Amino acid sequence: MKFSSLIEGISPLAPVTGNPEVKDICFDSRRVTAGSCFVAQTGTRVDGHDYIMLAVQQGAVAVVCQRLPEQSCPGVAFVLVENSDIALGIIADNYYGHPSRQLSLIGVTGTNGKTTTVTLLHRLFRSYGYHAGLLSTIVNKIDEQEVPSTHTTPDALELNSMLRRMVDAGCQYAFIEVSSHAVVQNRISGLSFAGGVFSNLTHDHLDFHKTMANYIAAKKHFFDTLPATAFALVNIDDRNGTVMVQNTTARISTYSLQRMADYRCRVVEESFGGMQLELNGHEVHTPLVGRFNAYNLTAIYGTARLCGIDDDETLRLLSTLTPAEGRFQRVSGRGITAIVDYAHTPDALENVLTTINAIRAKGQNLITVVGCGGDRDKTKRPEMAVIACKLSDRVILTSDNPRTEDPLEILHDMESGLTPADKCRAVRIVDRRQAIRTAVMMAQQGDILLVAGKGHEKYQDINGVKHPFDDRRELELLLNDDC
Repeated sequence: MKFSSLIEGISPLAPVTGNPEVKDICFDSRRVTAGSCFVAQTGTRVDGHDYIMLAVQQGAVAVVCQRLPEQSCPGVAFVLVENSDIALGIIADNYYGHPSRQLSLIGVTGTNGKTTTVTLLHRLFRSYGYHAGLLSTIVNKIDEQEVPSTHTTPDALELNSMLRRMVDAGCQYAFIEVSSHAVVQNRISGLSFAGGVFSNLTHDHLDFHKTMANYIAAKKHFFDTLPATAFALVNIDDRNGTVMVQNTTARISTYSLQRMADYRCRVVEESFGGMQLELNGHEVHTPLVGRFNAYNLTAIYGTARLCGIDDDETLRLLSTLTPAEGRFQRVSGRGITAIVDYAHTPDALENVLTTINAIRAKGQNLITVVGCGGDRDKTKRPEMAVIACKLSDRVILTSDNPRTEDPLEILHDMESGLTPADKCRAVRIVDRRQAIRTAVMMAQQGDILLVAGKGHEKYQDINGVKHPFDDRRELELLLNDDC
């Protein structure tokens, strides 16, 4: 592809020098080969501008950057831009032939519920007979073909490459989680969305965004940039729902469990076996549990209707949807009900525990195993511990993914919010496997055990090494053994 075609849609800050044939695009200088276009991004830890000359030495024929190198590079085309991250998204879109324009791309954003919503939307549309793609925290899919996932939202090159593969496979829809990091880092730059969904916004990622105002602004920016041809479906029970669409040009629709909205839901009855819902006046039974899932299903219902799926068929398919992996998944044995959930924010943990408490019978004890990740927002750690102690009979504080932090320091942060009474209900066991084993040993027949924080993850990140570990598998082994 000619460089001029690759940078179409970019507004350069200076005249572009040269128009070579470009073979591929790289933002990592180590991957540059003869004929590459190198995009120099500032990054959070490494500045790509420091590697421009290395990229040129390795054969780059074009460079996109925010500042030009001091040395001259004869024969190399340069384009100076205001923001390399935005430019990369536009370049990736051009390079892969504008794949997001050739299907209906639906983005879901919010603190909690993104994975469940996109996963179940993908299942629903596949059940309806559509070819559809999925980009989620758990897995990426082209129809039913799985592609491993490394980020909630991939980088712009990987994202457009995946969308291209989806289009080539005949996909008519694609459902993607849109993280606040991806918005701020412009990973979704250049994409054409057919719709956006807002779930909720609670305390998370302040290690990255620093303030809640910045976090809200990141989510809102996604809706600010939706085109007028798209729809914006927002949860108006969340106080930030209306904030998200203050400046959008997209068609606004709303959903709610508490207010008048375009798509309304009421929980009629719930148990560990599922819920009976009333959606826009229609009765629907679902195997999913909890008000948070009622919100997710209402968002899915609204999205399907906005995409033109028949009302009766949407309701029928909703009743067949099962939970996403690691989201309120049950494991039973020895008369004990264990639940594995990804809840890793204060709000998500409170939602899961509140749901369990609303369903459990008198005399059933609730034991919660929970930790907090290392190298992440420290301010939520005491909140998580307080919520666990407030809503559980017994609590075991343990490791999550400590990463490069000392797990004892993480547990100390969690305990800092506990009262003496809370501490009487909580114990600290650093080793996660031992913590789960202890919880199972503590549980009596009929009790409920929640293991929160890691959900679908099949590893534990300790000092940069991902050790195999699966909460669900641990419980299955323990509950079908004599411990």
